[in-house]
Amino acid sequence: MGLLDFLRFGKKRMTKIADFKNRGAIMIDVRSQAEFNSGHAPGTICIPLDRFKNEVKNLQKRKKPVLVCCATGSRSGMASSILNQNGIECYNAGGWRNLN
Repeated sequence: MGLLDFLRFGKKRMTKIADFKNRGAIMIDVRSQAEFNSGHAPGTICIPLDRFKNEVKNLQKRKKPVLVCCATGSRSGMASSILNQNGIECYNAGGWRNLN
């Protein structure tokens, strides 16, 4: 991936994140509570990945899109898959700093 491709990807991600935020998305950080306590994006809630499946029904009831983040995008990618499998519109925002 060249620099131009990288910049386009970053712009596309930021546009998608802004769209979700504008639509009142629930912002979830799937890192551990300790990681979350050491720093997180304003407005995010912590639901660690190991507890995430237990919260899917509650998220379905809220009928809102969901933005998920973690440290690098790996765990939030797993959480996105869970949400997609359960019919919840979501976007993997990647690292939590992308939501700042």
